[in-house]
Amino acid sequence: MAAPGGSSMMTPGIGVQSPHIPPGDGTLQYSMILEHLVGEKRRPKEMIPGGLGGVLTPIKSDEQKMMERVMESCAFKAALACVGGFVLGGAFGVFTAGIDTNVGFDPKDPYRTPTAKEVLKDMGQRGMSYAKNFAIVGAMFSCTECLVESYRGKSDWKNSVISGCITGGAIGFRAGLKAGAIGCGGFAAFSAVIDYYLR
Repeated sequence: MAAPGGSSMMTPGIGVQSPHIPPGDGTLQYSMILEHLVGEKRRPKEMIPGGLGGVLTPIKSDEQKMMERVMESCAFKAALACVGGFVLGGAFGVFTAGIDTNVGFDPKDPYRTPTAKEVLKDMGQRGMSYAKNFAIVGAMFSCTECLVESYRGKSDWKNSVISGCITGGAIGFRAGLKAGAIGCGGFAAFSAVIDYYLR
C-alpha cells in the first residue's frame, strides 16, 4: 500500500515507507550522507608535507633532518666505507693466511716447525696489512664517488667508473706513470662491472 504524497523515507528495520520523521530520532538520511561525501559539506583532504599518494607520514623533526644530512655527507660515507673495508680486509687477510702453507715458517731455518704462537702472529700481521689496504681503498673510492656525484648532479654508472679511475690511478701512480694508467683503467673496468651487476 503506497504512502501519502510528500517526502518519505525508509525507516531501518521496517519494510514499508513512513511519513517524514523529524531529525534527532536516530535515523540516517541518505541525502545528508551524500552532502558529506560528495556535496558542499565535503571536507577537502588535508595533505601533510611528506605524504605520498595520500598515505600520511609524520613530519620530520629537525633532529631527523640533521641526521639525514650527516648520513648523506661524503665524510660519513667515506668513514663507513673505511670501517667496512677494514673489517672485510682483515677477514680476507686471515683467510688467505690460513690457507697459506708458508705462514709462520722462518726463511733462515725452513726445516723448523713453527709454533702456534708464530702462526697466529703471522696471521694477525697479514690480516692487519690487508685491513689497512682495504680501508684506504674503500675510503678513497667512496669519497671520490660522492664528490663526483655531487659535482655532476647525477647518479649513474659513470660516477663509479670515474671514481674508480681516479682511485686506481692514485694508487698506481706511486709506482710510476705507466702503473698509474694501468691502475686507472683496471679499477675503472672493475667498478663498471660491479656497478652493472649491482644495478
